[in-house]
Amino acid sequence: MFRGLHEHTIDSKGRTSFPLRFREILGEITQPATAAESGDKFILTTGIDRCLVAYPLDVWREFEERLAGLSQFDPAVVQLKRIYVAGATECVLDKHGRLMVPPMLREYAGLQKDVVWAGMVNTIELWAKELWSQQIFGNGAERQKIAKALSELGL
Repeated sequence: MFRGLHEHTIDSKGRTSFPLRFREILGEITQPATAAESGDKFILTTGIDRCLVAYPLDVWREFEERLAGLSQFDPAVVQLKRIYVAGATECVLDKHGRLMVPPMLREYAGLQKDVVWAGMVNTIELWAKELWSQQIFGNGAERQKIAKALSELGL
């Protein structure tokens, strides 16, 4: 499971280091049948928030299969596909553990210099550091809504 925060930078070419701990976990959760095929590959796509989301290949395939089973005429499903599937790109880590974030994805997430990788259990989010700070240290009303929802879920 992916957890924790890792601060890195992104260079002018769009390269950023993929956190070592996340690389280790990615290798551990890759199914043996697909390990040779996937190696250090994953899907990077736009998220609902102004961040990017990295999916291990197995998790992404399961997500796509679930989407494929939904109505293509439901406006919410169409929008979900536009957000997640249209922006999706397969990424491969180089020998230094870096990935190249495509320009359109960098623009969407506002990635310029300082970035934050956030473990989100079975996915990883990539944020511009200033947007991450706004999201986490944002308004108290939003935090109260989250606390109420967690309470209703029994957490």
